[in-house]
Amino acid sequence: MTAIYVGGIALAGVFGTLIGSFLNVVVYRVPRGRSIVSPPSACPECGHAIRPWDNFPVLSWVLLRAKCRDCSAPISARYPLVELGTGVFFALVTGWVIASLMDVTNEPPVLVGTTLALVAYLYLAAVSVALALIDLDTHTLPDRIVLPSYVVGIVLLFGAAIANGDFGPLATAGIGLAALWQLYFLLAMVYPGGMGFGDVKLAGVLGLYLGWLGWGPLAVGAFSAFLLGGVYAIVLVVTKRVSRKGGIPFGPWMLAGAWVGIFAGAFLWRAYLASFGLA
Repeated sequence: MTAIYVGGIALAGVFGTLIGSFLNVVVYRVPRGRSIVSPPSACPECGHAIRPWDNFPVLSWVLLRAKCRDCSAPISARYPLVELGTGVFFALVTGWVIASLMDVTNEPPVLVGTTLALVAYLYLAAVSVALALIDLDTHTLPDRIVLPSYVVGIVLLFGAAIANGDFGPLATAGIGLAALWQLYFLLAMVYPGGMGFGDVKLAGVLGLYLGWLGWGPLAVGAFSAFLLGGVYAIVLVVTKRVSRKGGIPFGPWMLAGAWVGIFAGAFLWRAYLASFGLA
């Protein structure tokens, strides 16, 4: 059984590199308002279409020595790093789902619900990579990615709840969606220069996924975003890389904080309560 789980994690990692290759296209094209399906990928310098055998994640970049086959224009290391990073991310998410959402001591495990939950969080992982990079590049969080994430998340998590016969997570997911959306909306109203409506819309998506896991992950994920973003901003100001009034994209820190809540929120919340003798 352990071998099956390890194989599943490895397969998810390989699949993640393929998704990472697609995310490179998404990150480049979506902010420019271009289709992500056509035309096929091409070298931005010479315009030659990328051959199928030159489109293997990470490996092709190494074999081509980071240069276009046709014009020898350099290929940024960001492409294989996104592919490799997404593969590692997918492997971690799959391992987390197996460890925390599937009770392997029960026979048989609730495979349908677990599978739907896994797909939901892998989707969030892919969206997180794309949105973080786009926000860093353009200081925007495109509706073309954020708004469909509500539909995908609700459908998959609703299906997981039905399969598991447990609708409790749906209630906390709905509360999480509403609570984080309202919190960020209030912040955007109070301090419009520091919080955009792209952040507000993303907050609802993250609240949905965090709330589905429970109150602890929701609280930790929400707090971690401000903690990580605040530390990053302080470092930039201290090192004089940005002024106190300089714009800093907050989306990546919202996403990073959410994943802290997803991966470690339950543990950190229990530890926090235990420090007050409440758990």
